[in-house]
Amino acid sequence: MLSQPILFLLLLLIIGYLANNKSLMIAVAFLLIVKLIGIDDKIFHSLKKNGIHWGVTVITIAVLVPIATGDIGFKQFFESIRSPYAWIALISGISVALIAKYGLNLLTNDPHITTSLVLGTILAVALFKGVAVGPLIGAGIAYIAMKIVKLIF
Repeated sequence: MLSQPILFLLLLLIIGYLANNKSLMIAVAFLLIVKLIGIDDKIFHSLKKNGIHWGVTVITIAVLVPIATGDIGFKQFFESIRSPYAWIALISGISVALIAKYGLNLLTNDPHITTSLVLGTILAVALFKGVAVGPLIGAGIAYIAMKIVKLIF
């Protein structure tokens, strides 16, 4: 029998296919397989609890690979800090990390917000070729916007 979660995942798989978004298709296919095999009770709890942290770790590893391969070293680092663009990138990195911290807090404390954030991320990934780091940053932006709205009203 096709349950609501299976139907929803199949819809997302179709959207991923139509948008030619391999990341979305792989993610949905993985979740469908886990669900259809019947091991979702064992895996989903762990993914829900630790998945974002694992994802951040994998992204961090990918970003650090050029350092590990020697493509980026101290010479490139010291040359880059002379550039105003490097300082803009540094400030941007700090800002995004702080925004993501607030996003993680929001997702942890207000899980009902997750639905809208996930939907927004899926739409951006599927329709605009976005990258699925959106929920964390999106939650951080939502957190800041909510605090501003709360101050005003």
